[in-house]
Amino acid sequence: MTISIWRYSHLTLAVSSFLLLTLASITGIFLAFEPISQKTLPYRADNFDQITLAQTLPALRKAYPDISELTVDANQFVTIKATDDEGKGLTAYIDPRTGKVLGKPTKQSEFFQWMTTLHRSLFLHEIGRFFMGLTAFLLMLITISGTALILQRQRSLKRFFAKIVKENFAQYYHVVLGRLSLIPILVIAVTGTYMSLGRFNIIKTIKIKHDVDFDALKSKPERKAADFAVFNNTMLSQVQSVEFPFSEDVEDYYTLKLTDREVTVNQITGDVITQQLYPTTQILSNLSLSLHTGRIGIVWAIVLIIASGNILFFIYSGFVITFKRRQNKFDNKSKADEARFVILVGSENGSTFRFAKAVQQELVKQGEKVFLTELNNYRSYQNAEHLIILTATYGIGDAPTNASKFEGLLAKYQQPNSLKFSVVGFGSHSYPDFCKFAFEVNNLLEKQAWATPLTEIHTINDKSPEDFALWTAAWSQQSGVELDVSPASLATLPGKLQKFKIVDNTSTPNQDTFILKLQPARGSKVTSGDLLAIYPANDHRERLYSIGVIDGNVQLSVKLHNNGFGSGYLHKLTIGQTINARIVRNSHFHFPKNGGTVVLISNGTGIAPFLGMIAQNKKSTCYLYCGFRSSASFGVYKRFLDESEAVGKLQKLNVAFSREGEKQYVNQLILRDAALMAEVLTGGGTIMICGSLAMQTDVIDTLESICSKHTGKSISHYQSHGQVKMDCY
Repeated sequence: MTISIWRYSHLTLAVSSFLLLTLASITGIFLAFEPISQKTLPYRADNFDQITLAQTLPALRKAYPDISELTVDANQFVTIKATDDEGKGLTAYIDPRTGKVLGKPTKQSEFFQWMTTLHRSLFLHEIGRFFMGLTAFLLMLITISGTALILQRQRSLKRFFAKIVKENFAQYYHVVLGRLSLIPILVIAVTGTYMSLGRFNIIKTIKIKHDVDFDALKSKPERKAADFAVFNNTMLSQVQSVEFPFSEDVEDYYTLKLTDREVTVNQITGDVITQQLYPTTQILSNLSLSLHTGRIGIVWAIVLIIASGNILFFIYSGFVITFKRRQNKFDNKSKADEARFVILVGSENGSTFRFAKAVQQELVKQGEKVFLTELNNYRSYQNAEHLIILTATYGIGDAPTNASKFEGLLAKYQQPNSLKFSVVGFGSHSYPDFCKFAFEVNNLLEKQAWATPLTEIHTINDKSPEDFALWTAAWSQQSGVELDVSPASLATLPGKLQKFKIVDNTSTPNQDTFILKLQPARGSKVTSGDLLAIYPANDHRERLYSIGVIDGNVQLSVKLHNNGFGSGYLHKLTIGQTINARIVRNSHFHFPKNGGTVVLISNGTGIAPFLGMIAQNKKSTCYLYCGFRSSASFGVYKRFLDESEAVGKLQKLNVAFSREGEKQYVNQLILRDAALMAEVLTGGGTIMICGSLAMQTDVIDTLESICSKHTGKSISHYQSHGQVKMDCY
């Protein structure tokens, strides 16, 4: 029984991670060549290990009087930052004995930059880092479970490397190469996991601070730098960096960052002022980085290349073994529901259904039985052979409203037959969490024993029909069922677009934030907090903007972005022009009708719906907390808010400027007024948040802390009761 559990665990882990593991291994192979190429550069001084700081620093100070910093990299190349004889800034590799320039550092090549970003984050920023960190963790578990399987196979640790019978190519070399590459693969997995834990502050590194008693600093006896004991006892090979004093005052000192500690040194007497050992977490982080990247040496980098190549072979051979083992156990004879093809859709605003219906219609034409529903309606499908999931992502990588229950339902309902699944994610590269929920759904399905991926997860940018056509072609090839869904059939605007007339546009060439007022068609129903969908190129590409309704007009607050698709289009509109757009109801973000206390929290152009809510406020006690970079970016709203405060529509205005004055962020204002926030929530009031996702995260974290301290309940309690409303992008 034990071996079956380990085998099941090993297989489940491998299936759940093989796509990202394949990508990580391929990019890892390429990246391991970078430290090899770096080691061959001629910037390392002869007899480097024998050079002391006492030999180096005086020579560099003489050659470069205005030197500010010396660094030693993993290749033991010495770099300085200084000013040359012509008064120009100089950053160069130098000979540490003479100060002679050996070369100038260059940027990492575009190829290695691209590979590094792909390897670290899949170009998905933090969510990508999370998935790659998770992949490293799964690799560690795969290595452990694989080791357990070998031990079970070999019967004991002593026989771990004993000869095995060559039953077939895949199985034989899966074990043989697994034993040989066990340690380097485990090192890759552990170091990758450790660095990810550090990245997300699960393992925290304490930053060293030097508490210098300036009154106790001595200016006598004066010594030359070459005579400083600490410099004579410190080899250059032990140094990470040296920060030079800015002036000749005794208050300015040397800061030495060594491999195991930081030391501050009196520049006049040579006395050690302070000395602090690095915390273990920091030492382990540096060691993990060196081992994971191969920068410690050419031999280890070559070992990493071989180990990464072996991982690719293990993925291949593992699936060959599994398929051969399961060939005789595959059973599709269960009878129940009618559909052979099940299509599940996750969509916040309904646009994804257009693509799902196109697939449904094409399959029906071919006589197939198809069932189309929302992800929240997932259940067991007795006769299904194919599962197609098309889903968008909402908020900070969250599930759309009609897909929020899917994970729980997936755990509850197991499919009776093996299904082939394909996940298609819809999103926009403009957002950092591009198609995050689709990746989560794909990962969840890969962990199911009954699910086999028919195609790799496919992502659609900006509802692109061309991107979708690529998926239909891949799916058709893999499934053997032709999907003739042409891009032209999908590249249509949504129906029932309305005309909006531009009545004001405050845009100027020198200001990147502007207010746009539009007059809706007569009879249009629109409320502050709803969204305006525009189509800048008059095609399928859609952009959404939060609405504030003031004096019957739709008001947008827009920030102009470089090459901004939507903002650039709106910026050029002139008074009197008309555009075609549509109102998207956003009822979960409407201003409370029952009065009470309402706290509005925004940053930047997220203030747009709140301006309309304040204008429409009749009986609520309303507080506004808003954050801007500077008073200039706040200026376009100031007069309106001051007038609203004067007439009682706004109880109090609180503004934070991040780039001037006290340099605050809006969440700091929230923390300042913690008692009010707690009072609002416990008294049945409402907190509304609109703006950037980063701001939302900070504010929710702050409110979580406030709730924990003042109310004894989690912020999620108030969210579930509709007292915390968010609309952030």
